[in-house]
Amino acid sequence: MELRSQSLTRYILPLREGGSLPGLAEADDGFRYVVKFRGAGHGTKALVAELVGGLVAKSLGFKVPEVVFLDIDSRFGITEPDEEIQDLLRASEGLNLGLHYLDRAMTMDPSVNRVDPLTASKIVWLDAFLTNVDRTRLNTNMLIWNNELWLIDHGASLYFHHSWRNPAEAALDPFPYIRNHALLSQATRLEEADKLMRQAITPRTLSKIVDLIPDSWLTAADDPQTPAEKRMVYKEFLTSRLANSSIFVKQANNERERLA
Repeated sequence: MELRSQSLTRYILPLREGGSLPGLAEADDGFRYVVKFRGAGHGTKALVAELVGGLVAKSLGFKVPEVVFLDIDSRFGITEPDEEIQDLLRASEGLNLGLHYLDRAMTMDPSVNRVDPLTASKIVWLDAFLTNVDRTRLNTNMLIWNNELWLIDHGASLYFHHSWRNPAEAALDPFPYIRNHALLSQATRLEEADKLMRQAITPRTLSKIVDLIPDSWLTAADDPQTPAEKRMVYKEFLTSRLANSSIFVKQANNERERLA
């Protein structure tokens, strides 16, 4: 399991306002990417979550834009007139993360674009597993492209790593935030989804995904933990969460019943 690495050559435009301020940019392979910058918002932790979340989703059979490492050098975006964006690009020199841009994709609206109960249940399972708080009706982070459903933006996953307090306990979190999930009301086959998802991914696959996290995203001047030690925490978190999926499946079912 490995990711392509490309260098960014042209900044095109910011995609939305907010703390993360992702941008649309072109790389030296001629393709356009949605770029998640290491110098924005939650920094490299958001990139870790995006990488892990996107690759877990892909491993589980969901359609996810290709995840690519993108390098920014000191010359990139030098002609950008917006000072805020210039500051962002300077703070993001080095290795960043990109998602292949799905041109002309439409935002998925759960009230218009119906999803079958098993697919909805699988997506709810995925987000409860990853502790992804950002797939709500206000911001579904799902697209319709070529008449197919695609999942995007997993940067709000793994929220335990923002505090890094007691990861073993966090792995057993029932995840009550699932109550806000855009597809929860349609997720009527969660037990079946749980069985299928647990068959589709293994601790070995999770370990390989975590091994892809670059050292530079796991290094902080004031942090005594090494990148290898941090990777082990992520591996143990995900493995424990997979082994104890009944905890968050029960919570999701309870929250769905409250909606009825």
